[in-house]
Amino acid sequence: MNLISVIVPCWNEEETIPIYYEHMCPVMDAIDADCELIFVDDGSQDATLSEMKKLSEKDARCQYLSFSRNFGKEAAIYAGLCKAKGDYVVVMDVDLQDPPELLPKMYEMVKSGICDSVATRRSDRTGEPVIRSFLSENFYKFINKISKTQLVYGARDYRIMCRKMVDAVLQMSEYNRFSKGIFSWVGFRTEWLEYENVERSAGETKWSLRQLFKYSLEGITGFSVAPLSVAAVLGVVFCGVSFLMILFLVIRTLIWGDPVAGWPSMVCVILFMGGIQLLCMGIMGEYLSKTYLESKHRPIYIVRSSSYEKE
Repeated sequence: MNLISVIVPCWNEEETIPIYYEHMCPVMDAIDADCELIFVDDGSQDATLSEMKKLSEKDARCQYLSFSRNFGKEAAIYAGLCKAKGDYVVVMDVDLQDPPELLPKMYEMVKSGICDSVATRRSDRTGEPVIRSFLSENFYKFINKISKTQLVYGARDYRIMCRKMVDAVLQMSEYNRFSKGIFSWVGFRTEWLEYENVERSAGETKWSLRQLFKYSLEGITGFSVAPLSVAAVLGVVFCGVSFLMILFLVIRTLIWGDPVAGWPSMVCVILFMGGIQLLCMGIMGEYLSKTYLESKHRPIYIVRSSSYEKE
């Protein structure tokens, strides 16, 4: 019988873990395959780890990893993929915004061989702040214009993958990770399931606008070099403009003399050009910092405790 490994990243989710388990039990019992739940504690500061240990002692299907500190959701997903033994691997959130009820259908689709992966996307963003929905929609539009790796609007991390696709993802062991881009970049045939937005089962979202902005930069710099091209184009354009301005000033001086120009306009030009230079340096610095972090070859995560230690 096939084994399905379900990776569940958690950060300060002590309230949602018992609720999630209650919803997953009937799904795992009904599905025509063996299942294992791999909970990954991303350095939580509440009783998340205690809840994981309780489930591990109660149900042999539940395993857990606990990080030494908060490494981020991307590291938690990667850690789960490394530990997953299943013929098929699922990534889903613990807050039930990824409906467990879809899993049997997803499994049947990928098992039939019509695709290598079944991914989900939200058909609406009901209950989400307007500004967050607006920024998210425009992020997808922007990155799809500047990157060869196309992302589906509303895509969730919730998906099921065959073993070959999981192995391909594990080959991409970069330190700076953006899973939505990685899943798309490795290819394989993917079918999409739509569902209406679901509210969290408990607690509050851990993603602030600042964190989402940093995450979007990770995606842009990880899967597109267009910003570097923009910086180069700006440099060429302003070099050309400055050359024309010099030529204009030389001709004007030869014909009409050199009247004293107003200093405010000169200050504005200097500030504008300085801002453009700093922008270009910032873009290059962002890419350089990614290269610097990758060159250190630091581990993506560090495990403090794990149910696998008992094996």
